[in-house]
Amino acid sequence: MTMYNLTGYNTGAFTLLGIPGLEQYHVWISIPFCLIYFMAIVGNSILLIAMEHSLHEPMFFFLSMLVITDLILSTTCVPKALSIFLFGPQEISFPGCLTQLFFLHFSFALDSSILMAMAFDRYVAICSPLRYTTILTPRTIVTIAVGISFRSFCVIFPCIFLVNRLPFCRTHNIPHTYCEHIGVARLACADISINIWYGFCVPIMAVISDVILIAISYILILCAVFRLPSQDARQKALGTCGSHVCVILMFYIPAFFSILAHRFGHNVPRTFHIVFANFYVIIPPALNPVVYGVKTKKIREKVISLLFPMRSY
Repeated sequence: MTMYNLTGYNTGAFTLLGIPGLEQYHVWISIPFCLIYFMAIVGNSILLIAMEHSLHEPMFFFLSMLVITDLILSTTCVPKALSIFLFGPQEISFPGCLTQLFFLHFSFALDSSILMAMAFDRYVAICSPLRYTTILTPRTIVTIAVGISFRSFCVIFPCIFLVNRLPFCRTHNIPHTYCEHIGVARLACADISINIWYGFCVPIMAVISDVILIAISYILILCAVFRLPSQDARQKALGTCGSHVCVILMFYIPAFFSILAHRFGHNVPRTFHIVFANFYVIIPPALNPVVYGVKTKKIREKVISLLFPMRSY
């Protein structure tokens, strides 16, 4: 049996190939990617500026966290993808690949945790409105923010060590536009069972626990809403949750579809997996500011006053 000296096998650079099978269309694919990425950067920046003076309110504090995390998610992957589409396969150093891998998965896990925190905020606002300010104090909000950030870090950080321990003595070509845990691990010439087990089970269980808590929050919210005496009160209460529900659906439905298709859809072409994975890291960050800008009156009015200051007079 051949024995590999593990030292030195994982120090070389990787080459990101882009979307295999669509190389001749890379330049054309870069156009919508660039436009959507620009939309994500501008939209999230405007949203963050619009909320600047409202960060003491729990909903807007968590929304600002979501905006920053979305910017990290898209910026981690899209610029490198655009360089591949425009200039061909690009090298990325092993430390650079690990860094991209970490921030990609960390921002995904943190996005999920923030949506859970926002669901808790809506639960308190609707089910205990008179105690809202006493429950969600600034100290409590900061504690929640630090807690979900630390949890996401602890869930994802082991992936760095799981990849770093692997020997890469065969190809260093990654058929993707960015580094992700299992995609990089599959290039190794060693047993990656622990990578597959950890990469699929632990982060997914963390996300599923978020989904369960969000579902419980909204079940309790619906029970409280249907006990309200008037139709107008019920519509107003549900209206405060509309943007959050839209963002939840945009985040979780494509995420679980991609995960399940990647895990069980062996007959799905690899090109589809890669294209969908690329659109997933760019479209939700671009659409989230639109959803909140349209459905949240306070944000909508602030954005209009920023873009069209003469209308405020």
